[in-house]
Amino acid sequence: MSTAAAPAIRHYLQFGDFSADEYAHLFARAALIKKKFKTYEKHQPLTDRTLAMIFEKASTRTRVSFEAGMYQMGGSVVHLTTGDSQLGRAEPIEDSAKVISRMVDLVMIRTFEQAKIEAFAAHSRVPVINGLTNEFHPCQILADIFTYIEHRGSIQGKTVAWVGDGNNMANTWLQAAEILGFTVHVSTPTGYEVDQAVAGVRSSSSYKVFKDPMEACRGADLVTTDVWTSMGYEAENEARRQAFADWCVDQDMMRIAKPDALFMHCLPAHRGEEVEAEVIDGPQSVVWDEAENRMHVQKALMEYLLLGRIS
Repeated sequence: MSTAAAPAIRHYLQFGDFSADEYAHLFARAALIKKKFKTYEKHQPLTDRTLAMIFEKASTRTRVSFEAGMYQMGGSVVHLTTGDSQLGRAEPIEDSAKVISRMVDLVMIRTFEQAKIEAFAAHSRVPVINGLTNEFHPCQILADIFTYIEHRGSIQGKTVAWVGDGNNMANTWLQAAEILGFTVHVSTPTGYEVDQAVAGVRSSSSYKVFKDPMEACRGADLVTTDVWTSMGYEAENEARRQAFADWCVDQDMMRIAKPDALFMHCLPAHRGEEVEAEVIDGPQSVVWDEAENRMHVQKALMEYLLLGRIS
């Protein structure tokens, strides 16, 4: 194994932080790392490295995928929440960043406002990874695209139908489309649209907006959605339930997509709300591969941020 010189500190705060060439490298590394995992071959380039995981928002998949992944790579993990650290008290986030980043090699944060993780990263001496914010969820889209590549090959030139809320997932899909050369068909209820400025995309050439979710799915290679009420918006639950009633991904939507279209959902899912049970549990669904692949792509991501390109 040959290792390039360690790069200057890089953070992964949104999908737009990396180039298409860097993503090609990450997907190739993730495929190799996953193959080794499946054949019980050790891959421990991060021996003696420590990952700090900071959770202001609860998580199942993010915690398990990062924690298991870091241990499998030979490293160790420190788990923090706002309840058991100064992050939930009066210490400025800048001070927490300066202290924590002197003691670990890498930090993953799952929090609310993107501004918080940006402030932490600005004062960190080590790479910072966005495990989810209100605005972006780059590690999930990294896993989703890797899953698509595994099943169908390159996503370049393909069509992804996003049905549901114009949330952090939708924002990240738009960034990914602009970088990797595919198109997103976006359909959201009125009042829940994607904000191009928040999404951070330069133009609308890589996505199209549809009032009718069925039309958004027409001819799509991939249909994907998320819960109607994301964490932090629970007070809006009933209003959202009414507004999103026609945005449940059902079998009719999958039939109007391409015959070999895949279905994805970042989970947890509410069957009968944003997706029919027959779809998420059906033959076109790859949600379990997608969930597992969070771990493999994040292992590739951590390796790249700490060691640069490995060949």
